[in-house]
Amino acid sequence: MDLLSHNRQMARNNLWSNDRLYRAVVALQPGEFEAPRISFFPSIKETLNHIYAVDLFYFDMLEEVGEGLAIFGRLTDFEDAGKLAAAQADFDRQLVAYCDALSRSDLERRVTTDRDEAGQIPERIGDLLSHLFVHQIHHRGQVHAMLSGTSVKPPQLDEFFLDYDLRFRKEEVERLGLQPSRLE
Repeated sequence: MDLLSHNRQMARNNLWSNDRLYRAVVALQPGEFEAPRISFFPSIKETLNHIYAVDLFYFDMLEEVGEGLAIFGRLTDFEDAGKLAAAQADFDRQLVAYCDALSRSDLERRVTTDRDEAGQIPERIGDLLSHLFVHQIHHRGQVHAMLSGTSVKPPQLDEFFLDYDLRFRKEEVERLGLQPSRLE
């Protein structure tokens, strides 16, 4: 698998993992979404809102829109898990489409990133995507751990596109339009 295919796979994994995670989060009992917890961000709500905001920030740079850090000034945290889940799913589908449209040479192309006082730093698209996926995985893991202290069992997030695992996720893959044949 080359790096372009890997990024496309990671975008699909991102959609699939977020779908699984948010299905658990929207099933929480009233008060559990925003309840104080021990983690980097002090609640499931704050962690998921952070993931979404950073996704938008990095996507702005990847698409060279130019809003940069100002994006954080216009965002308001979602109070409702269902509305945040819908917004995240919309973003995740945009990210899949973005990765599908990339060429191999695009991964080496540099785009400007807004680093506040450090200035405008050119970064490779492939590196920004890697960072975006690692950021997602990092904070999803925190939410996964926080779910352990709720009424909802944390979902399995490490079965993705191995042939062996297809029987465990077939319905999800079909519902999300992530047919294995589309991944090659």
